[in-house]
Amino acid sequence: MSILDPSSDSWQRLAANLDRVMAQAMAKFRPPEKISSTDWANKHRYIAQESSAWSGKYSTDLTPWVPGILDALDNPAVKKLVCRKSSQVAWTDGAWNNYLGRRIHNDPCPIVLLFPKEKTIRKYLDQKFNPMIEVTPVLRALVDVSTSRSSGNRNDFKKFPGGFLALVASNAADNVKSLSAPVVCVEEPDDCNTSVSGQGDSINLLEERAKTYEYRKVIFGGTPTVKGLSRVDEAFASSDQRMFMVPCHECNEEHVLSWDNVIWNEDAPVADEVLGKSQPETARYACPHCGVLWRDIDKNRNVKKGYWKAHKPFRGTAGFYINELYSPFPGSKLPLLVEKYLKAQHHLNLGDDSYMIGFVNNTLGLSYEYRTDAPDTDTLRERAEEYQELTVPAGGLVLTVGVDVQHDRLAIIVRAWGRGEESWLVFWGEIYAAGSCSDKADPVWDELDKFLFGAYRHELGFNLQVSAASIDSSDGQTNDAVYHYVRSRRGRGVKVMAIKGESNNLNREIVTPAKKIDVNAKTTKASRYGLPVFMVGTEKGKDLIDARLKLTGNGPGRMHWYQGVRDDYYNQITAEIKAPDRRRGGRKTWQPKAGVRNEGLDCEVYALHAARTVKVHVRKPDQWDALEAQLMQGDLLAPSVAAPVPDKPKQRSETKPQNSKPEGASLADIARRMR
Repeated sequence: MSILDPSSDSWQRLAANLDRVMAQAMAKFRPPEKISSTDWANKHRYIAQESSAWSGKYSTDLTPWVPGILDALDNPAVKKLVCRKSSQVAWTDGAWNNYLGRRIHNDPCPIVLLFPKEKTIRKYLDQKFNPMIEVTPVLRALVDVSTSRSSGNRNDFKKFPGGFLALVASNAADNVKSLSAPVVCVEEPDDCNTSVSGQGDSINLLEERAKTYEYRKVIFGGTPTVKGLSRVDEAFASSDQRMFMVPCHECNEEHVLSWDNVIWNEDAPVADEVLGKSQPETARYACPHCGVLWRDIDKNRNVKKGYWKAHKPFRGTAGFYINELYSPFPGSKLPLLVEKYLKAQHHLNLGDDSYMIGFVNNTLGLSYEYRTDAPDTDTLRERAEEYQELTVPAGGLVLTVGVDVQHDRLAIIVRAWGRGEESWLVFWGEIYAAGSCSDKADPVWDELDKFLFGAYRHELGFNLQVSAASIDSSDGQTNDAVYHYVRSRRGRGVKVMAIKGESNNLNREIVTPAKKIDVNAKTTKASRYGLPVFMVGTEKGKDLIDARLKLTGNGPGRMHWYQGVRDDYYNQITAEIKAPDRRRGGRKTWQPKAGVRNEGLDCEVYALHAARTVKVHVRKPDQWDALEAQLMQGDLLAPSVAAPVPDKPKQRSETKPQNSKPEGASLADIARRMR
């Protein structure tokens, strides 16, 4: 066939390109169509066979909850929109793609779409975006979805008149930080990287890129994962929490569809190995107000009469919750959902919770709550003991310090250790940098000296000094300052160590031999005389602390803390949950709760590491007795002068300057002023 033949593929591609060029040229002169995203979708949008079994002309009638979401996306007062969802609720192809299509067609601008990984970008392009463009005439004329780079397009970058769509993966810092746009969308926030090459959270980095725009739109759409860890849950909790209210066809009372109202018969004549005596085919939805039973057809009709209702005041963030019970699609009928639930329950009874996690996340659109016997913060608070801050209780004979280094502050735990590795919290707090902790000359490092090299008063009457300290050097921007601090404090009687937390190797021990990875201080060349940097097995450290927090009373392994400790201590030492990690093939790892600081827990791990480097865990009773006798005897022979105490740490204050330290101020005075 000749290339000049009008029916040839080459001719057809040429004609399509000419049409696109003409449409793009005309788009520059055509005033934008004033139309809502809902009306645009019903007027212009088509569904491809690759995207849905319901191909052809699009209609919002099938999914009546979508227009409310689109209206919020159109509303300039809504700066952020969150959709906490299950699967099969038309979020991507219904809500997001319709909004995206309207913006491309008649309200173009730069748009950034963040995905967890590269492969999820390819899946979205192949199954959602490209098919939408190809079958929707008004979009096909504006966007080239071919792989040709001649028009400036790439697989992850699509140009259109007046803007572009950039698709980026959360695991690359350059991808996230290099683009700025008034519209940014995050697909599945719970799966996105919380740390990008040590430069911060990928979602926070993306949101920062939109802050310069007055009419910005930040969009979250995703399924929650683990309760307490879910970014989707956290964002929804900060929204106005809109629920789709559905009236009953019998009593006309409305409610949010819930799995608690799904019932079925359990009187099968023969028990099934998985289903037991349950009969999924009898499933019905019971109205919680009048008790009338809904069939699937009744449920779908009632859903069409539903509407969105906010349950909290609107403060710029619109939040939506929708689950699969609302879905009218064939795969979401009540008998199929009941069968899915029964299978999940069967596997849960056998000790495999993966199916139930999938059901709660993907069908109910809720986060899964792991059962734990760990004490809550109120229980821990009640266990606080009556001893003074910065005073070592009778059983403590060895002091260690754990320091977590942030850009603007140092978080500090001082812990005393005794027989059987029983321990007492002596201090928890933070000291703030005048500028940045990355600055070797910042006064914050001199203030840290007061905690590492000062004397602490012991309940038995003698003074006790720190034996070892572990200082976090894992941040690429502050590690050089940490190395300088450790190197310059050699020979002062305290074992000061630079450490890095190792969470990738889940089997790493709390204490392992150091690696000399620093450079020689004089030659700046790599040297075998470089500074030792210790790798800390943080997973095992947190396992041990979690187990010890459950122990009560006195004795080996017990952890104690004082009344009056800064109140965030309890939240911070319980700030992480051990749960399956999707990025590690479902293996359970310690993961920080969304929106909760965890420096206190990290400091406890580092103080534990410091204690184990001085062998507190293997000392025998007679060694502890000898140490106690030595400390008491040494105090009796010491000159009768006051023990050296640190000056008052400098702490950032936004309201008034810190008072200067009077002569003879004690560590207790210092701590009281820091609070």
